[in-house]
Amino acid sequence: MQEFNRRRFLQGTAAAGAGATLGTAALWVPSAQAQSLTFKPEPGAKLRVLRWSRFVQGDIDAYMVNVKKFTEKTGVEVRVDNEGWEDVRPKAAVAANTGAGPDIILSTNDDANLYPDKLLDVTDLAEYLGKKYGGWYPAVHQYLQPDGKRWIGLGLGAAGSMMVYRTSYLKAAGFDTFPKTNDDFLKMLKALKEKGTPGGFALGNATGDSLWTNWLIWSHGAKLVDKDNKVVIDSPETLKALEYAKEMYATFIPGTLSWLDPNNNKAFLDDQISVTNNGISIYVAAKNSTDPKVKEMAADINHASFPIGPVGVPTESHLFFNQMIMKYTKYPKAAKEYLRFMMEWEQFDPWLTGAAGYIAQPLAAYEKSAIWTADPKNTPYRDSVKNMRPAGYAGKLGYASAGAGADFIVANMVAEAASGSKTPKEAAERAQKRAERYYKV
Repeated sequence: MQEFNRRRFLQGTAAAGAGATLGTAALWVPSAQAQSLTFKPEPGAKLRVLRWSRFVQGDIDAYMVNVKKFTEKTGVEVRVDNEGWEDVRPKAAVAANTGAGPDIILSTNDDANLYPDKLLDVTDLAEYLGKKYGGWYPAVHQYLQPDGKRWIGLGLGAAGSMMVYRTSYLKAAGFDTFPKTNDDFLKMLKALKEKGTPGGFALGNATGDSLWTNWLIWSHGAKLVDKDNKVVIDSPETLKALEYAKEMYATFIPGTLSWLDPNNNKAFLDDQISVTNNGISIYVAAKNSTDPKVKEMAADINHASFPIGPVGVPTESHLFFNQMIMKYTKYPKAAKEYLRFMMEWEQFDPWLTGAAGYIAQPLAAYEKSAIWTADPKNTPYRDSVKNMRPAGYAGKLGYASAGAGADFIVANMVAEAASGSKTPKEAAERAQKRAERYYKV
């Protein structure tokens, strides 16, 4: 399945390649294979969209400009409701199960796989966009085309989870560049603590920022399930990862066990921590701050990929965003036209720019957006979706992977072992049992 998706992506990239190498005015031209596609909204159509709240103000500002353009063009009134990530997931599940609520939901990770039969088939739209914009990245296929045929939603992108750090603090601790291996990374964390400038990583049920725990286990060769969806988290590789987590945790600022997504942002901007994992929102907030001290911090902030562990390859985990049309909608054509409109270059590229690099694109053609080179500090986030592993790695995505992810099994296991509330073996055994409830034989 994964190789099939990768071949499709590479074919689509080749088709779009020639037109994606010029200057800003001609960054992209459609594939010669692309056909025009529009959906005529139903008479009197009105749409309600539920999406996650912005972490970068420019995201929602640019998004609402596009919403207004859509209404002006089609006459379809659109209401957009914004909720926190933790609130969107349960509201989406209630809507799917009751058959009432928003027409379109923008949610996270593989939430779509919790109720695939409750979602409108968008295969025609997904294939059109893929052909026109250089192909969907492999992870998008895995999340939203789980059977290799039917598309249950469209990719929106991902908030890249990169290392965010203070350059001056790293240099003071003896590091001129960000470490590229797990061994050197741990040495850096210990040196930062000794200098009184510790790091901190979320160990609470943080939808986005706890995803570093996936990197932790994957970089040591561990995984929740194998390719056959057999739960294998209670393994020697996991125990090594959890021992490493204990050493990491000893260098953290107090309080990370209860951190949710906003906490590390606040701690970093308050100068309490020198390194964390996050989207580009910390940097953007510093640049735009009205506090002179915080604004000055922006020049000292930089970004890097996660280090590479014993497996010897990158093991990136990012917060994926999907776009789902609920099957109960009274206006399926209007909903499809809305998503088509929002994903076209004329709307999507300004939105990427407005979000200031907070969202990485799901389609290859948008790699050429000027936002990724306008500021070199944005560039590390560009390939987040391209390089990411799905949250349900290495198994097939579906109800089990979505449920296990929503239950924070990996994050809780790491928190238990790192803090010492359980031994690594006890934490792994508990995670094994919890996961087996979802991945039933």
